[in-house]
Amino acid sequence: MSYLAPSEFVTKMVDAGESKILMSTRDTVIRAYMAGAILALAAWFAVTINVNTGQPLIGALLFPVGFTMLYLLGFDLLTGVFVLAPLAWLDKRPGCTLGGVLRNWGLVFLGNFAGALTVAFLMAFVTTFGFTQDPDKVGTVIGNIGEGRTLGYAAHGAAGMATLFFRGMLCNWMVSTGVVMAMISTTVPGKVIAMWMPILVFFYMVFEHSVVNMFLFPSGLMLHAKFSILDYLVWNEIPTVLGNLVGGLAFTGLTLYTTHVRTAAKRRIEAAPMPRVAA
Repeated sequence: MSYLAPSEFVTKMVDAGESKILMSTRDTVIRAYMAGAILALAAWFAVTINVNTGQPLIGALLFPVGFTMLYLLGFDLLTGVFVLAPLAWLDKRPGCTLGGVLRNWGLVFLGNFAGALTVAFLMAFVTTFGFTQDPDKVGTVIGNIGEGRTLGYAAHGAAGMATLFFRGMLCNWMVSTGVVMAMISTTVPGKVIAMWMPILVFFYMVFEHSVVNMFLFPSGLMLHAKFSILDYLVWNEIPTVLGNLVGGLAFTGLTLYTTHVRTAAKRRIEAAPMPRVAA
C-alpha cells in the first residue's frame, strides 16, 4: 500500500475539487446519477443482509462495497463534493467561483436523486411483483425505516430536528473521511481498505446520509408507508443535507486544508542564553 503524506493528498483534494467545478453539466449529472444508483443498490443489499441474517454488523461490514465501486469508477456523491469543491474556491484556483461550487452541488444533488429514485422504483417493483402484492420482508423493513426516521424525529420536535442534523454531521464526517482516505494510497487494495473503515462506522452507527435517504424514503412512499413527502423533506432530507454539508466541510475539508495547505508559520525556538561561568 503506497502511502501519500497528508501534504500530498490534501493537494489532490484541491485538484479534485477544481476538476468537479469545471466539469461539464452532462458529465456531472451522469456521474452523479450513477453514484446515486450504485449507493442505493448497496443500501438495498445491506438491508437484505440484515433481514436475512438478523445481524446488522454484517450488513454494515458489506455496505461499503457500493461506496468503493462508485469511487473507483469516478462517480460523484453530494457528500463528497460538499467537501472537495469549496477547497478549490478557497484556494483561488482559476475559474473556481462560489457560483461554480453551488452549480456543482445543485447538479450532483439532482443526479444523485434521479439515480437513487430509479433504484427505489426497481426495488419497490421487485419486492411487490410489480405492485400486485404486499412487499416482501425486505420491502416491509425499508418502509418501516422511512416511518421511524421521519415521524420518529418529528415526535421529539426541536430536539428531534437537532438530533437529525447532528446525525447528518456525524455521517459526513465519516463519509468524507472515506473519500479523503482513498487518496492516501496509489494502489487499489490500499484505497479500498482505507475508505472501507469510516464507511463501516457511519452505516453501523445509523447516521443520516442524504443520498442513501434519497433511496430509502421514496422507496417507503412507493410501498405505502405511513408518512408523507412533506414529512420526508422537512423531517429528514433537508436537515440531513445541511448536516452533511456542515459536518464534512468543518470536520474534514477545512481542517485538512488549513493545517496542510494553508499552514501557519512554524514556531520559532529561540536559542537559550549561554550560562555565565564564574571567573
